[in-house]
Amino acid sequence: MASGEGAPPRLRPIDPFWGGGEFMTRPKRKRPTAGADVRPGEDEAASSTLRARSPIRSILIVGGGSAGWMAAAAFINSFREGVSIALVESEEIGTVGVGEATIPAIRSFNRKLRLNEADFVRATGATFKLGIEFVDWGRKKHRYFHPFGRFGTEFDIVSMEQYWLKLRSEGSAPNLEDLSLAAMAASRGRFAPPAKQGLGATFDYAYHFDAGLYAAYLRQYSESRGVVRHEGRIVDVEQDPTSGLVRSIKLADGREVEADLFIDCSGFRALLIEGAMKSGFEDWSHWLPCDRALAVPTARVAGGMTPFTRSTAHEAGWQWRIPLQHRTGNGHVFVSALTSEDEAAKRLLDHVDGEPLTEPRLLKFKAGRRKPWVGNVVALGLAAGFLEPLESTSLYLVSSGILRLFSFFPTRDFDSQTIDRFNKESRIEWENARDFLVLHYHANEREDSELWRSCVSFDPPETLKERMDEFRSAGRLHYFPPEVFARQSWLAVQVGQFVEPLAYHPLVDARPHVNASEYLNRQSSRIRQLSESMPLHEHFIERHCRSDFAATA
Repeated sequence: MASGEGAPPRLRPIDPFWGGGEFMTRPKRKRPTAGADVRPGEDEAASSTLRARSPIRSILIVGGGSAGWMAAAAFINSFREGVSIALVESEEIGTVGVGEATIPAIRSFNRKLRLNEADFVRATGATFKLGIEFVDWGRKKHRYFHPFGRFGTEFDIVSMEQYWLKLRSEGSAPNLEDLSLAAMAASRGRFAPPAKQGLGATFDYAYHFDAGLYAAYLRQYSESRGVVRHEGRIVDVEQDPTSGLVRSIKLADGREVEADLFIDCSGFRALLIEGAMKSGFEDWSHWLPCDRALAVPTARVAGGMTPFTRSTAHEAGWQWRIPLQHRTGNGHVFVSALTSEDEAAKRLLDHVDGEPLTEPRLLKFKAGRRKPWVGNVVALGLAAGFLEPLESTSLYLVSSGILRLFSFFPTRDFDSQTIDRFNKESRIEWENARDFLVLHYHANEREDSELWRSCVSFDPPETLKERMDEFRSAGRLHYFPPEVFARQSWLAVQVGQFVEPLAYHPLVDARPHVNASEYLNRQSSRIRQLSESMPLHEHFIERHCRSDFAATA
């Protein structure tokens, strides 16, 4: 999909790894109920060192939407007994969701819930996503693709991309996207699940789906397994006057709901983590200046169900396109100081490919994050912070936060060391995600508008500067866990945004017996064949997981 790319500089003579883990699996042996006595005959002193003291007996999730119901589903799937799980939400308060694009980690989340993929796709009007196409980002009239998965397969002790960098500088390398099965299939509008092994297993995929339908799907899942939903608007929060821990929330009708652990999924309001616990907000808008978005769904059009998200840069921001089975999600993310809402709405509607189904809806936000765990409150989703949806990180950060909470699950003592470790890992992960987004803005060669000129001139975060400097100096791609994106995602975007290395790994020249050109060209040819053998994306959906929503669209 790349076009308009200039000749790279000649270079002189350094595995994708997804961070994170999975939810804890259900125990094979029955757990004792919370607060149960030691079993008869068991030494009490020895046993007490092996069991959690003051175990959590109740969890209250404040807020619904995707984040709230993802948390509810994960908790009810993980706790068999001894812990009551409830969620409170108000139909008076809408959710922010405007249609979601995701990254492949969502599949792991769904699998741990034992969701049937075809049923999930039907229920949410979902389509499949092989990556993101970026239009006019690095330069005007240039496009590149960020694919999910690997570029080809490794064939030596030196990473494949190092051989590719050398051949590219000599003008003899295939295009990088020709080495990605995800990119090649996406460019042809094709999709099939990955193979078990070989080149057919080198790609990954995610989904586009309706966020409201996903929340409803998980709500049904959660309530059928025992999650109790309370309908109502929260009007007060009661805290312990000594410890500051939240005791209960009070609803507008006078009901009070108590819990040991509170999960704040109240969106931008951050009702508990900020309103009660005063977590504080770290502002990142000097690196990510967009502060508004206009969202509008459009009717689906023939041939418009592409297996990828499209992001198109404009003068004062960028536009997303997310195809679902029954409609297309569109939005314009922009800097309010550089363009008016009317101008942004016109730009958005001028660049959609279907009939608008509603008027554009305005969202206001600021990029940044909060300390996600304070006392007995843990924030997820927008309550924890906001990163614009440029690389579809929102639901990943929700699922990762849930996973991390399982790893550091507290007792009612709420040990400070546990909380500090959780917050430290969260900070690193959010900063890594932030840096990946800032890379798109900072590494550009556009000079046609104030936004892009200012993004080149600012000092990037030190962590991003270190990555870019290492790639420029020696083509190195380092991994800093906990990471959101694999090394080869960083390769795709840095190459796509014209971050050019000056060197490659010195071992490349020390291994002349490796015929890298033959390997890479053979893989490129095979990848093209495999992509052409896949069914069209729309045909795959029609055959395996067509949604009822598509039938009525």
